[in-house]
Amino acid sequence: MTEGIGAPEKDGRPVVQAIAAVGLFAVVVGGLWAQSKFVHQKSVTSEPAACSKSTDRLPARYISGARLCKALNRPDLPALLGTPGEQAESASGSGDWITLAGGGKIADPDATVSLDTYTVKLSASYEDLTVAEMGDLMGDARKTTVMGHPAVLYSSPTISIGFNLGGGKATTGPGGTARCVLVSKHAKDDGEGTFEVSIWRQDDVLPDDTALVRAAERVLPTVPGWTGS
Repeated sequence: MTEGIGAPEKDGRPVVQAIAAVGLFAVVVGGLWAQSKFVHQKSVTSEPAACSKSTDRLPARYISGARLCKALNRPDLPALLGTPGEQAESASGSGDWITLAGGGKIADPDATVSLDTYTVKLSASYEDLTVAEMGDLMGDARKTTVMGHPAVLYSSPTISIGFNLGGGKATTGPGGTARCVLVSKHAKDDGEGTFEVSIWRQDDVLPDDTALVRAAERVLPTVPGWTGS
């Protein structure tokens, strides 16, 4: 018997793999590492899941995974996603570094909340790139705004991770598609950091952009570092 889940290829943001000092794209290996961050576990109680203890290894100048989880794991998240009868089944945050191929490091704080239909990820980015520049690196990016902030909508493939419950082995393969919205922290597209909200469905059906943007509009203003229009 096997059990499957989906997780965005690490990292869901293509640009976080991209811009090292020499401007080359780095290859970040995700597979089983993503398993530890996105494994889908049902709550054993009738109450929505609380944020698990966060592993935060970043300096204080970066937002923590715990703070991102607190912002994302809000009571109305299921309603914002269009699934009001559901509740959070797992919630976690992490603040760590991504090491690029050239040896450079990029801060990578994020949080993930899983429901029965959707999984939602909130992350902060500190690359010195504007949203417009990041959008140019994505093949299907569509420019938009979120509460007056420059943004781009794009798709990201996910990894499907299967577990052999009897043999203890895991397998990986192509999963469904995540929809992501990358938003400037400031009303001006100044290249001083971005937030990203991503959603994907457990059944691999293409997620609803309306639900994605609706969730982003409610979550992002509660995250430290967001400035008003």
